[in-house]
Amino acid sequence: MVDFPLETSRARRSVLLGSIAIAGILAGQAARIWLANHRIQSSDPNTIQRGVQLVPGDADAWDRLGRFRQWDLMDPDISAAILDFKNAVRYEPSSPYYWMDLASAYEDTGDIADARDAFKRAKDIYPISADVAWHYGNFLLRQQGSAEGMKEIQRAVRTDASLIPQAVSRAWRSNHDVNALLDQVLPANLEAYFAALDFFDSIHEAEPALIIWQKLLTLEKPFPLSRSFPFIEELIRKDRSDDARRVWLGALGAAGLPHETSADGSLVWDGDFSQAFPNGGLGWRWDPPPGVAIDFDRPRQSNGTRSVRLDFGGGTNLELSGPLQYVPVEPNRTYSFRGYLRTERINTESGLRFWIADPHHAADGRVLTDNLTGTNSWAEANAQISTGPQTHFLLVRVYRYPSRLFENKLSGTAWIADVSLIPSDVQAKGPTE
Repeated sequence: MVDFPLETSRARRSVLLGSIAIAGILAGQAARIWLANHRIQSSDPNTIQRGVQLVPGDADAWDRLGRFRQWDLMDPDISAAILDFKNAVRYEPSSPYYWMDLASAYEDTGDIADARDAFKRAKDIYPISADVAWHYGNFLLRQQGSAEGMKEIQRAVRTDASLIPQAVSRAWRSNHDVNALLDQVLPANLEAYFAALDFFDSIHEAEPALIIWQKLLTLEKPFPLSRSFPFIEELIRKDRSDDARRVWLGALGAAGLPHETSADGSLVWDGDFSQAFPNGGLGWRWDPPPGVAIDFDRPRQSNGTRSVRLDFGGGTNLELSGPLQYVPVEPNRTYSFRGYLRTERINTESGLRFWIADPHHAADGRVLTDNLTGTNSWAEANAQISTGPQTHFLLVRVYRYPSRLFENKLSGTAWIADVSLIPSDVQAKGPTE
């Protein structure tokens, strides 16, 4: 430590003046930095430029100025932006993000060679960055460098799974090759495959989605049944009954649920109500209207499984349209429907019945079973329905028309049991033949 003699007033004055001078210099620098930062944070490129001039060695300031010039919607100046980005990488050459900004500006001017070189510099600096791989891969896809671009995209999604949905979209729009998507982009896991499935559902592309689905099943990994619902809904919408049934059976197996064919040949899934309602797919669905409670109850007969009980609170004159199920069928074929209903104190002239119809082609007709009101023990409802040339699904549901009398509000209880839909030729042969 050095001691300064401050015995004299002159010495003390010198120290004081020196301290004031240093403080002034520091204050000036601080003010300059504050002003520069204030200007750089502006949304006006000219103001940002004045801020950069105060701190010319600040790489981030140059990069910000360049981005504002490049993306100025009213008056973009890509050439000036390139100079700004060059200054950024000159003062901070180890930042991959400044190199990527420079690459983007080069690409905007059509200078693909320099853009590629700048992306490569970014990759060399940060080879494990998902962000760098993602932007470089997309650049390559835009330049028809499909295989190389796919490789970079795959590297990005393996590091950052949140990029998978975007990767599926970019890769598909690049070459419309679902096999390349599977082989060159997506990691082999449920998350990636379901992201691809959701994408193809969203653009209504069933064929590549089915390829993704088959690949997904080869993983032999369990997943919730509900995860298949959006895809099956799309197949129902497209009237693809065979595909919907195959996907449904595969989803049941993956969820660990029974998926064997009914012994009597019925196409209705879980017609004896042994399972909880899945509320989607090709299972039973129930959208509870106001004033109706649903539960499972005792079976119709001793060797049965369960029945479904509906309790009506008497508060509304409702239109009931459920429980319901979409059943895959074949065109130009006859089916035998059977279901059982039981009622207790159903108080209106409009009671409960089964409704079977093609949900997509109203002209192909519908079948309504007898109206059941009041109190009845188990009543068997039978119907024959012939599908039209375009029919691929039948919608089986419990139905009630609203009463013609507005104040005739529904109360009472109804039970449903043992619902089946069997091709007539199968029924004629019997289940053992």
